[in-house]
Amino acid sequence: MTKVLVTGGAGFIGSNLVDLLIQGGNDVHVIDDLSTGLREFLNPEATFIESDLLDDSFDVAKACEGVTTVYHLAANADVKDGWLHPDKDLHQNVRATLRVAEACRLAGVADLVFTSTGSVYGEAKIFPTPETEPFPRQTSLYGASKVAAEGFLEAYAEAGFFGVTIFRLVSSLGPRYTHGHVIDFVRQLTSHPDRLMVLGNGFQEKSYFHVSDCVRALTSLRGQSGANVFNIGRPDTTTVRESIAVITQALGVSPDVQFGDANQGWIGDNPRILLDTARAQAAGWVPQWGLREAIEDTVRYLVDNPHLMATASA
Repeated sequence: MTKVLVTGGAGFIGSNLVDLLIQGGNDVHVIDDLSTGLREFLNPEATFIESDLLDDSFDVAKACEGVTTVYHLAANADVKDGWLHPDKDLHQNVRATLRVAEACRLAGVADLVFTSTGSVYGEAKIFPTPETEPFPRQTSLYGASKVAAEGFLEAYAEAGFFGVTIFRLVSSLGPRYTHGHVIDFVRQLTSHPDRLMVLGNGFQEKSYFHVSDCVRALTSLRGQSGANVFNIGRPDTTTVRESIAVITQALGVSPDVQFGDANQGWIGDNPRILLDTARAQAAGWVPQWGLREAIEDTVRYLVDNPHLMATASA
């Protein structure tokens, strides 16, 4: 049985990844401080270590002993929150990644899988955006922190310490989704079905994909030795206005929708994200869920689990 480690394994994507790894017969260990992840998402068959990667008293290298692959998903993923707490992305996304990388080196881990983001491309000029597109000026602390984390991991890989696979993801949807515009809209509409407040003008155009497609990519795609990068997402997009139509239809409501004036929903929001996934598809990965299906599945999940909307962030 192969021993693997998932940081952030009680989170949205992380817990779905843990389930898939356990289904595959792996001995799965999880590190999570439960600051955003939920205990109810933890698979009981996983070995759980409740700890903060930034806690100096926590021996991350010891947790990595005997591990073949580390899936490093633990991170701050709240773009808006970055400007309220400017050091959060630095510590949780850069320093924590460096600690994991050094632990992998010391423990002799063979491979590290890292979840990055399409936000590293900032306001891209080419759509769909390929992995070879040079990084433009960064538009968010979150995106900048992921660029920095990628750089550290690439340095470890190029030095020959372990292989690295970096996945630049669009936003995921599906079971255990607890952060983003869909939960914000569903929460508003279940509270007052007659009205909906939207940040921005609603013309933001982005790609989303189902979390099951995401975790399939994380477990099935690997490059050659050294550092390898894959864009992961769907080949199509939806605007905020189009997603509102799907959500309101799924809920059976007809609210008065009030939009803002800005092309961005918040500072650091990228108005358009569409990634070129040809490299991943050439390696055998293709998304199985349609975009509309992913939104509808998320709405159903949230309606069936209303307690998640009480504490989740938009």
